[in-house]
Amino acid sequence: MNNTPSIEDLIKQSRSSTQPQSSGLAQDDPLGEKIKEIDIKEQERVTKRRAADLNLGFISLRGYPISPEMLKMVPEMTARKTRAIPFYESNGQVRLGIVDPTTPGLEELVAELMKRYRQGVDLYLISEDSFEHALKNYDRIVKIKRSTDTLDISTEEVARYQTQIRDFKALDAMLKEASVTEVFIIILSAAIKSSASDVHIEAGENKIKVRFRLDGVLFDVATLPQDQWPKIVSRVKLIAKLKLNITTVPQDGRITVAMPEDKIDIRVSTLPTAYGESVVMRLLRSSGAGMAFDDLGLRGAAYERLKSEIKRTNGMIITTGPTGSGKTTTLYAILNQINSPEAKIITLEDPIEYKLDGVSQSQIDASKDYTFAKGLRAILRQDPDIVMVGEIRDSETTEIAIQAALTGHLVLSTIHTNSASGAIPRFIALNAKPFLLAPALNAVMAQRLVRRLCDNCAQPETLAPETLEKVKQIVGGIPASSGYQVSPEQLQFKKGTGCEQCSGLGLKGRIGIYEVFIMDDEIKLLVQDGKVSETEIQKVAVAQGMITLLQDGILKALDGITTVDEVFRVAA
Repeated sequence: MNNTPSIEDLIKQSRSSTQPQSSGLAQDDPLGEKIKEIDIKEQERVTKRRAADLNLGFISLRGYPISPEMLKMVPEMTARKTRAIPFYESNGQVRLGIVDPTTPGLEELVAELMKRYRQGVDLYLISEDSFEHALKNYDRIVKIKRSTDTLDISTEEVARYQTQIRDFKALDAMLKEASVTEVFIIILSAAIKSSASDVHIEAGENKIKVRFRLDGVLFDVATLPQDQWPKIVSRVKLIAKLKLNITTVPQDGRITVAMPEDKIDIRVSTLPTAYGESVVMRLLRSSGAGMAFDDLGLRGAAYERLKSEIKRTNGMIITTGPTGSGKTTTLYAILNQINSPEAKIITLEDPIEYKLDGVSQSQIDASKDYTFAKGLRAILRQDPDIVMVGEIRDSETTEIAIQAALTGHLVLSTIHTNSASGAIPRFIALNAKPFLLAPALNAVMAQRLVRRLCDNCAQPETLAPETLEKVKQIVGGIPASSGYQVSPEQLQFKKGTGCEQCSGLGLKGRIGIYEVFIMDDEIKLLVQDGKVSETEIQKVAVAQGMITLLQDGILKALDGITTVDEVFRVAA
């Protein structure tokens, strides 16, 4: 409406009005109070006359469908205070329903809307009854409130969505009908229900693809219309406190979601792509740090040896494996096992994935020159008993970690190699001195994560002849000193057929497979003599009873914990 008077003019005009015969109101009666006393039809009639007197538009919002996007422009508390509510947007103009132009705070609200959204504001007079009915639309908005850096999400809302999301097909249908403000909470609810570790929202040429990483594997779960993409990205950025106007460079943000029984830390990453920004959200549950050492999947001689080693007061325990193989979870489980009031435990991480009670955790920041090496030097001045270093990746950190292990500290860390025996050549490549590494290193373990077999739909499986032959060769190489011997009659396996509990995958949850060797005298002599080839170390470790990753995986498949295909996918 181009002829809409300014809010200042409306206030003056409303206060100086002397037309009680046209409005039905006494001159000295407040507008809202008198309208409340008459019936609904009369309210609308009087309000319509009043709108004409003030040169305003008139509308009844009784039963009017106001979108959640419009309501987001004005918080419910502000709407109640100013007796104003946005109900429509068109051609750069926001339509705002108001009960009384003289309401305190209304003038400031209009100015803020024009500044924030860079749009004009058209004022429409509405009755008190109309306003009260319009307020009910706020009940449909997902209840998210921010408290410092934490989002307190209504558990009722999450539970309601999770009840409706029976499978990914239902999720896809819900997202296609959802408003932009609901998309985030629906995706998050589905991710929590399915125990997804990562949520990928990717822009394509014709559609938006939503993918979940479940137990380490990505699955397409839904698609969204391409035209919604800018609003969805802006919504995620707003919640993650990222800059909305920056779209050409990557950004990293964080959202902490408070749930009744858990706290979820969401790491948000945006990346510019050919069709728009890609968004990846990693979900880190605080309950994930509570895994017990006994639940990792270690067993037999490997379990007993490692349990003995973590009780020592000095030396290094190293876990190896690719990204996503569960190394950090293993270290946290070890810390949970040995954490006590008598021990000072300090960690140096990048980033801190889970909070641990009774543990001092420090996060490195390369932008401020706070590196693993510098952080480790500082930690050692804090009189620790146990130190966890997120990763050993350079010569300086290697040297300091070895010195710490030799001077009365138990050091836990990770290093990137494909096998346990490959850790020692890697240390040497990082300029570790063999005569210091040998006495400093206590134990090395390599690990992978395999998906668990779904107990609800597991059925006997007949392996293909070539697969069965390969399995026989693997179990035939298990050393007698390990305590495991498998006869041909025991080679019976299972496979999941897919059910509702496992979302039709036949697999649900994950467990570790491991190979662990202890630095006994024979291996120490090899290292000190400079014989540090991976093959030599592997040969001696197997002779002392080490079970390899493949062998441990097949043994777990024989026990019905996982499948042969899953073991070969991860460890072959």
